Amino acid sequence: MSELTLDPTLLSELSNQNQEQLHSHHNQKDAIQISWAQNDNEVKEAQQLRYKVFAEEMGAHLTSNYEKVDKDVLDQYCDHLLIRDTETLKVIGTYRVLPPHKAREAGFYYSDMEFNLDRLSHLSEKMVEVGRSCVHKDYRTGGVIMALWSGLAQYMKKHGYEVMIGCASVPMGDGGHYAASLAKKINASHLSSLEYRVTPKLPLPIHELDQDLDVEPPALLKGYLRIGAKVCGDPAWDPDFNTADFFTMLFLKDINPRYAKHFLS
Repeated sequence: MSELTLDPTLLSELSNQNQEQLHSHHNQKDAIQISWAQNDNEVKEAQQLRYKVFAEEMGAHLTSNYEKVDKDVLDQYCDHLLIRDTETLKVIGTYRVLPPHKAREAGFYYSDMEFNLDRLSHLSEKMVEVGRSCVHKDYRTGGVIMALWSGLAQYMKKHGYEVMIGCASVPMGDGGHYAASLAKKINASHLSSLEYRVTPKLPLPIHELDQDLDVEPPALLKGYLRIGAKVCGDPAWDPDFNTADFFTMLFLKDINPRYAKHFLS
C-alpha cells in the first residue's frame, strides 16, 4: 500500500476548496483538537483508525492481527498527528510523519521501497515523509481535513523542515489505462524539475497502455497538486495492491498562496 492512500472522497473538499469550506473549518475548530501522540497508547489509537479505514472500509490486504491495527516497522520512528473529537475524545483523523533524523535511524523512507531517491539526498536534512493519512468516515469535512494539513504545516515550521514527500496511489482496476493517461497529463502540467526526478523500481508500463483517456486525478492527488506539490516522474507499479503510485514532493515555500494563510498562520 502506498503511503498516501486513503478514501477517494477524503480530499474532495480540498480539491474543490471554496469560502464555504473555510467557514466550516472555523466553525469546527472548537469541536476538534490537534495533537501529537505522546505514548504507545495514542499511537495505537491512530493505528486502529488506519485499520478501520484501510482494511475494513477500503479492503486493503493488511496483515491479519487480533488487535485490528495497521502498523509497520516505520511507525516506531514516526511522529503521529492526531485529530480528536473534543466531545468523545476519539481519534478521528491521523497522519504519520518521518523526520530526517528518524529516517536515518530507520535506515530508509517508505518511498525507498518503490523509488530510487538518490537525487534527493541533498535535501535529506530538511525533508520529511508523510503518509498513512485517513479520516473516520463520519468526519470527512473541510474542517477536519484542513486541521490535518494545518498540523503538518505547523510541524514543518516548528522544526525548520522545508520539503514534504510521499506516495499517492491510483487504482488500476481497468488494467492501468487510467493511471497511464493520468501520468501523461501530470507530466504535462505538474512535473517537477529534472533535479528532483526519482526513478520507480518497478515502473508502470505506460507505453504499453492507453495514454489518451480524458482523466482527472483522484481527490487525494488533486488536493496535493492544488496545494502546490509536484510529481517527480513516472509512477511505480504496486502489484500487491494493484495500484500505480506517484511520488509527490511539496516545498513549503511553494504552497499556493490561496491556502498558505490557513495552513501557516
